[in-house]
Parts: sequence; structure tokens; C-alpha cells
Amino acid sequence: MQKNLTSLLTAAALATAFAAPAVAAPGSNADATARHFASLVSGPVPKTAELAMFFNNMPKGADLHHHYSGSIYAEQYLEWVDKLGYCIDKTSWSVQTDKAADRKNCATVAELEKDPIAYRSLMHKWSTMDFYNHTQNQLPPDLAFFTTFLRFDGVASTNGNDGQKRLKERAIAENVSYIETVFEIAPITFDAEFDGKLTDDAAFAAYLAKLEASPAFNKGIADYSAYVDSSSAGIDDEHFTMRYQPFVLRFLSPSIVFSQMAAGFKIASQNQKVVSVNIVGAEHYPVSMRDYKLHMRMFKFLSAKYPGVKLALHAGELALGQVPPEGLKFHIADAIEIAGAKRIGHGMDIAHERQPHAILKKMREKNIPVEVNLTSNEFILGVKGEAHPINIYRKYGVPFVLSSDDTGVSRNTLSNEYVLFASRYKTNYAEVKKLSYDSIRYAFLADGDKQRLLKQLDTRFAKFEAEVAASLK
Repeated sequence: MQKNLTSLLTAAALATAFAAPAVAAPGSNADATARHFASLVSGPVPKTAELAMFFNNMPKGADLHHHYSGSIYAEQYLEWVDKLGYCIDKTSWSVQTDKAADRKNCATVAELEKDPIAYRSLMHKWSTMDFYNHTQNQLPPDLAFFTTFLRFDGVASTNGNDGQKRLKERAIAENVSYIETVFEIAPITFDAEFDGKLTDDAAFAAYLAKLEASPAFNKGIADYSAYVDSSSAGIDDEHFTMRYQPFVLRFLSPSIVFSQMAAGFKIASQNQKVVSVNIVGAEHYPVSMRDYKLHMRMFKFLSAKYPGVKLALHAGELALGQVPPEGLKFHIADAIEIAGAKRIGHGMDIAHERQPHAILKKMREKNIPVEVNLTSNEFILGVKGEAHPINIYRKYGVPFVLSSDDTGVSRNTLSNEYVLFASRYKTNYAEVKKLSYDSIRYAFLADGDKQRLLKQLDTRFAKFEAEVAASLK
């Protein structure tokens, strides 16, 4: 009886927490804002310029699918290149960090700034700028996107505090109060013996014990945690919060992937600012596809060892034609049912999964949201409009949040993700306001921090709606 009562109370609490906002009282500031918003999205063509102004000023809560290195703009990376005395190789367009190397084909930042053609070429390689309106030879969109990271990798892990301060300033400017960022790659260990074994739970346990006994492995964990603490100094305050996810590269060998996962779980169990572990990298690469189920079993094994660590997993970032049809059948399901993911990043292949209705039902009942990234889904996968599964999730009551992914690479903002959503899909002010609140509700934050940010969101929306109502008089 007690167990049933507890279940009922829990269900009631969840229903209350995730309920749609109450309808605005007629004549209130919220009602005026809702009517104004309706005027911006009604008619044959949405008023996108006014929507941009609206969403730049509307409180947006949190950005839950955010990559630190991909959110730093190229211009900022160049400041660090200059500060560190590095240069840019004009053949590979990557950062050359070896100051003793031959630099005859390597341009300083000052030299690049004096050469507009070279400078723009770098922008093309470090971001998606001009991809569809210039004629130079270029990679396919997905490879153009993923290879940007290799080029600025030489400075991505430098100046971490400066980078976070810039991201905080930008977030505050567009009325975002929380960022949960995929921060730094988890420490790597390679083990040929593990790679040659049948990787079952016994092999996982033996390798984990070997890692935990390794001074180098433990030093990597301590160093990672220390870097989180030092680079995040001064970032959190009463009105803004940032939390971190170590990431695993899914296209590497099993021993490296497992070692990264193990390190990530251990870091998250020890450092309160590290709230989750994630897995990243192109999901359609051969190794990523071949080892996908293995990776999910690794997550399941480690989750049992560290039950307090949450998972937000990139899953189903695939489109028809990228892989054989059978490769689209299981990624979201396995991330939830095997790995135990609490949030799904992208979730693009849901229409092709083996039992989509069962997955959708489970996501709805267990409140497992999808992190929707409209800009990167369109660029990397070529999927937008009604081809995007966002309306499937909406139809079946699956929670979702709008997020930015890699704003530095995409040269985009979270505000613009809201503009895309409002201009492409039938919505209303109540729904976009709920998206803002849900982005905090589904965050992997401590309850006290979550309640603080939700209370502040109430105040910020009251101020925003008063300003909108006043502007209409």
C-alpha cells in the first residue's frame, strides 16, 4: 500500500511539474504577449525579423545540448592563437602549436587579418560560413561540419576560463540562465588486450579493475576534475549556472571508448559540477555503427557501478541514405532500453526505428526528452520542415527542448532555434514559454539550483511580458 501511495504521489508531482502553463487571463500582460506572438506567426509568411526580436528578448531558460568547443566562435579562437604565439597552416587550415616547426606555410593571425581571402578561407574551414554561397571545393555538409573541430583542436582546451566567460556573456545577452555543456574529452587509455577480447561483462569488470589500479588513469581523472574547477571559476552566480559533461568519442577502439566512459563516470561521481556523461562523434562512421550496441552495453555496465550518474546520449543522429536501412532501426531504443539514457540528443531516426510507437510511449511515460537541434539537423543531415521528426514527438506527447548544439561552428544562437521552430511549425506562446521552463525542468541540476532558476524564470517572464504589453500601447 505504501509503495502504491508513493507511486501515485510521484506521478502526481510529475504531472504537476510538466503540465502546460495556465491560460493567460484576458487583459493580462501574458495575454497581450500571447496575442502579439500569434500575430507574428499567423498568415502565409511568419514575420521572422520580428520573431528574432521577440525571442532575443524572451527568457529561454537553458541550453541543454551544447558543445563547448563547437560554441566558441572562430574569432575568439584566433585571439587565443595569437596570444599563444601559434600560427595557422594554410594548407590544412589547422593550428600549428609547435613553435620550432617550419613555418613557411604558416600564417600568424596578424597576417591572416591583412589577407581577406585567406581569412575568409579559414572561416570556411572553421565554421559553416558561406557553405551554400561560395564555389570553392568543399566537403559534403556532414564532413565539413565534423572536421571543423580537428582544425581548432590545438587551442580548444586552452584559455578555458576565458572561453566560459565569453559563453556566459553571450548567454546572458540572449536571456539564457543555464548551460549544460559537453565540455572536454574524457581521459583516454588504450589497451590492446581488451580490444582483442570478447567484450562481455566479465571483460568489462576486469578492464575496469585494471584501469582503477592505474596511476595514470587516476591522474587523468584528477586532472580533468581540477580543470573543470579552475576553468569554471567565477562562472556560476545567483543568476547564471553552468554544468559539464565529459564526452566519449564513439569512433575509437573499444578499449579507448570504455576507458573514456569509465573516467567520465568516475569524474561525475566525484565532482558536483559534472552532471552527466555523453558520447559524441559522427554516428554514421563505420566504427560508430559497428560498435553501437557494444557502447550501449558498456554504458549499462558502468551505470550499474555508478547509479547516481545520469546519461544524456547522442542517439539517432541519422538520416535515410546515410547508412543501410537496418542501421536506422535501433539507436534510440538501445540508448534508452540498454544504456538507460535520461535524455536523447537529436533523435532524428525515430520514424525508422523498429518499434517507434513503443519507444515514443516509453519516452512519454518516463519523461525522457529529446534535445532538438534544428540548425545542425538541417546542415548535417539535410532534414528540415515536415521531414524533421519534431512533429512526431509533439503528436505523441514526448517532451522536447530546443537547443543550440555548436553555435560557433553553425554561427547561430539559441534564440534563432526558437525562431526556426516558431516559423516552421504551428505553435503558440504557451508552447514556446513551456519549452523555456522545460529546459530547466529537464536539466541535470541539483534540486535547489533548479528551483532557484525556475523561480527566477517566473520573474523574468513577468518582466518580459510587461515590456511586450507596454510596447503595444
